[in-house]
Amino acid sequence: MAVVRVEPVGSVVRVEARSTVDGANCPGCGAWSSRVHGSYLRFPADLPSVGRRVVLALRVRRFACPDRSCLRRTFVEQIEGLTRRHGQSTERLRSAVAAVGLALVGRAGERMVRLLGLRGSRSTLLRRVMEMPDLPVGAPTAIGVDDFALRKGHVYGTVIIDAVTHRVLDLLPDRDAATLGPWLADHPQVEVICRDRASAYAEAAETAAPQALQIADRYHLWHNLTQAVERTVLNHRSCLHSLPVIEPEPEPQWETPLPTDSDADIEEEAEKPAEPTGRMADRRTAHHALVHELLERGMSMREIARHLGWSRNTVRRYAHAARWQDMTKDRRPQASKLDPFKPYLAQRWEETGGRITIRVLFEEITARGYRGGRTLLAQWKRQALIAPDSAPPPPPPPSIRQVTGWLTRHPAGLTLDEEVQRKVVLAHCPELDTAAGLVTSFAEMLTRLEGERLTEWITEAMTSGLTGISTFATGLNSDYDAVHAGLTTHWNSGPVEGTVNRIKMLKQQMFGRAGFALLRKRVLLA
Repeated sequence: MAVVRVEPVGSVVRVEARSTVDGANCPGCGAWSSRVHGSYLRFPADLPSVGRRVVLALRVRRFACPDRSCLRRTFVEQIEGLTRRHGQSTERLRSAVAAVGLALVGRAGERMVRLLGLRGSRSTLLRRVMEMPDLPVGAPTAIGVDDFALRKGHVYGTVIIDAVTHRVLDLLPDRDAATLGPWLADHPQVEVICRDRASAYAEAAETAAPQALQIADRYHLWHNLTQAVERTVLNHRSCLHSLPVIEPEPEPQWETPLPTDSDADIEEEAEKPAEPTGRMADRRTAHHALVHELLERGMSMREIARHLGWSRNTVRRYAHAARWQDMTKDRRPQASKLDPFKPYLAQRWEETGGRITIRVLFEEITARGYRGGRTLLAQWKRQALIAPDSAPPPPPPPSIRQVTGWLTRHPAGLTLDEEVQRKVVLAHCPELDTAAGLVTSFAEMLTRLEGERLTEWITEAMTSGLTGISTFATGLNSDYDAVHAGLTTHWNSGPVEGTVNRIKMLKQQMFGRAGFALLRKRVLLA
């Protein structure tokens, strides 16, 4: 292509150009032709130059096809890398718009396109993204497979990544074996498949890629064990309701000397409230002094308010306060409808030894003129009334979730109180003590990659009699090879989980406007 003329006109740059080749190939039959049938001007949009809009006036020729059998009698030449058939923009403008659409999509991409001086609506951005070709998958030898939510709880897809380079290879519209199987069959060079413990992925790998080593991810193994421990604790929750009460250690008795007169003076000084300090206190002190100084000069409150730009109520508050601290409101408890009846209620409570119900008390004070509700009475009883002969209520038993956390968390992450409560639970419930030993053994096997102990652990868990953990061990036995590989090799599904988080971010950017096809393009190319 040759540039014939460049003419800047205000905010527009007009570029006239033409092709320099002698002929072109017919797009119908591929025959070369140099016989010109005619020519005309095309005006494809181009990238702006230094803030100026570029108008490209391109002279193109129409050639006659020399092949009589060709359906095309004439055709228009295309300049490679610049134009395409029926295209209204240059290739580099299309690439720039596609790059913006790939990063932002939708309305955000449209605003960025306008800011950069390009051409394109949000629908144009989506079309440009969908026109981009997929990257070649290559020949991966190790892959990671996991599911992600297209619509959480209803529709799920499958993401496949290269476990070595962590590059996304493909997205599949569902998560069943019928979809993953053909993909694995098209890539017979795969030797390692990192997956979760879903049966669909295991079935697809066994059918379509029997040569590949399946790796059960360690994160999902630990997550499944935590769920099994929670079911075990739930089955033995009756044991938690009979735990012995943990008596707090008594405070040490310190020998203190008798207080002297100087000590009493110090205590009186300490009981006095400290004066407020800080920038707010300094500002209010200065405002208080300024208002009183203006009052001493004979100015009225209206004049002071107009002079300072304050409201008259603010000036009046400063003027009527001997100190600015006197302006603060005294937050005293508000009067309650129950106050006149509290002495009677306390008397009835003592007479009955705390064995009178809220309903009876409510009926008695209502007959004496009480017009409040029963909730106010019940709240006051919980805060103020204690049965004379009753001991304080025992602390509630630990919840299922708390005990599960004590058994499955790392000991270094437990507080001192949690360690004490854990010891009490394990000493009182022998079944949970057995579960804690199995959890600790599995954690050591998982973190140290000691998969050779798996058979022994499964046997011990299945004979323990613990419902949840026994079921978990049975599941491990049915998927033994993949679990053993996950506890022996260093392959894991961590990169796949990171890709799933990135897919969630891309979905949030799209706000549900586009479907699976656009999401797949963005995940593969962005």
